[in-house]
Amino acid sequence: MKLSRSLTLFCLIFLFLLISMNSAAAFCGFYVAKADSNLYNQASQVVIARDGKRTVLTMANDYQGEVDDFAMVVPVPVILKEEQVKVGEPEIIERLDAFSAPRLVEYFGEDPCGRSYLEDEVLRAPTAPRSAPEMSSSRDNALEVTVEEEFTVGEYDIVILSAKESNGLEIWLRENGYKIPNGASTILRPYIQQNLKFFVAKVNLTEYENTGFKSLRPLMMAYESPKFMLPIRLGMLNAQGEQDLIVYLLSPKGQIELTNYRTVKVPSNLKIPEFVQQEFAPFYKAMFSKSYEYNGKKVAFIEYAWNMANCDPCSAQPLNREELKKTGVFWLNNNRFNNVFITLLHIRYQRENFPEDLKFQETANNQFFQGRYIIRRPFREKRNCDAAKSYYQSVRERQDKEAITLSRLTGWNIYDIRKKIDFIDFEDVPWWRQIFGFYIKSN
Repeated sequence: MKLSRSLTLFCLIFLFLLISMNSAAAFCGFYVAKADSNLYNQASQVVIARDGKRTVLTMANDYQGEVDDFAMVVPVPVILKEEQVKVGEPEIIERLDAFSAPRLVEYFGEDPCGRSYLEDEVLRAPTAPRSAPEMSSSRDNALEVTVEEEFTVGEYDIVILSAKESNGLEIWLRENGYKIPNGASTILRPYIQQNLKFFVAKVNLTEYENTGFKSLRPLMMAYESPKFMLPIRLGMLNAQGEQDLIVYLLSPKGQIELTNYRTVKVPSNLKIPEFVQQEFAPFYKAMFSKSYEYNGKKVAFIEYAWNMANCDPCSAQPLNREELKKTGVFWLNNNRFNNVFITLLHIRYQRENFPEDLKFQETANNQFFQGRYIIRRPFREKRNCDAAKSYYQSVRERQDKEAITLSRLTGWNIYDIRKKIDFIDFEDVPWWRQIFGFYIKSN
């Protein structure tokens, strides 16, 4: 079975994996668009459902290489048995992405002669709802590596390893056909010192062909541990520059936060020019990059935090009970269907800025947040009432402010932005303003 030779990097594994952010076509309310599947060229997606010490971790794989070269090595806090591991459904991660993605909303200006233009200028904010290779045991002993468990799940052959020395573990992996990068022992050593185990997966070619799937499916694992963390250092071994990690965190209590890195919210609820509807993905990518640089490249961004029972506005409908179970949510009952809070963290990282693995904590914070960007479409027909003149003037001033906002958010050139804006036309605009616009101070 041959696939493309190109490899991408999954945040937790040694080989490159590419996780694309897939778009959805669902619309509701006044939702216009969301970031599309090409927003990030090198991004990984992970889903973590957590309640107390119980965790279900889902790792999405879109491996683009020869499947017999695939290898995954994930540090885990406990020895996993076969019944604790299963193959997940890629569509569920697509649903999470569609529900929590940054969104663009639009409002339409009304006839200024039909009502007060000041009434039209009041922007209503969303209303918050109420609240198996053959093993050589003698060689394993010499390398101080123990095969704790060995089983096949779906298209994956999985072994659970423990080790006493990182060099021995690296040698064992190479001798057993796992193609790992040089220098792995240095990264493995801290995990061994923490007494973590290693979840190691390869593709079972026979099972893969029997599945009929064209790509590898996500792997899910369920375990109990007081450690609430996500290892990212292994994924930096072969990293070519910065990587994007999208983590969907599900909890019955509220937001899940990082304890060892600063967390900030992405800029939100900002008015931007109309043309951004056609350029939403480039806009969001540029805005995120500028915010990332502004914050010293050492922060995690909250892009979405909401109760799964509702949405306002909706970029896609909330996941239903069966879909939530497929994400790993295990605490649902008939009386409390709405106790699933989703936190979407977006982390762009590289080795020097994120030297530690991600450590999380559950909180009771139920504050809602979403990356939300606003387009105001003016009423453009000519009117002659007293309110019309003031309305057109206010729209023109607002359009200039939107241009400035967009430039500051993205770093885009203000004059290039203004060329794309369909400025409202009315007779009393001074001739010089039509040429030069407002004087823009540099930051």
